[in-house]
Amino acid sequence: PYYVDLNQDLFLEASLHSSDRNLVLFVDTCVASPDPGNFKALTYELIRSGCVKDSTYTTLNSSYDGVARFSFSAFSFIHRYPSVYLQCELVVCRKNDYSSRCYQGCTSRFKRDVGS
Repeated sequence: PYYVDLNQDLFLEASLHSSDRNLVLFVDTCVASPDPGNFKALTYELIRSGCVKDSTYTTLNSSYDGVARFSFSAFSFIHRYPSVYLQCELVVCRKNDYSSRCYQGCTSRFKRDVGS
């Protein structure tokens, strides 16, 4: 466990271990939950499909394409749960493949109008 105070800034880093230098890493989704085995019921979204959902979430620059860094402020789930767990989904893409998920940024799905 990593102990922090409420509203303390947390800094996270994910790194890709590969000899291929033409790969980039993208943080697609990060969800928090008080239950490490259930990320569906009581959850809090930091980022979803590349769209920032938490105002304290910040993408941090890295000098390496295979490293993704971000930060956010620590929070609790209504002071009833002693721990918060994170589950993040990252995407690996080819560098400079601008049609790949890594270069699309925020992708929110919109419902289609079925008309009359």
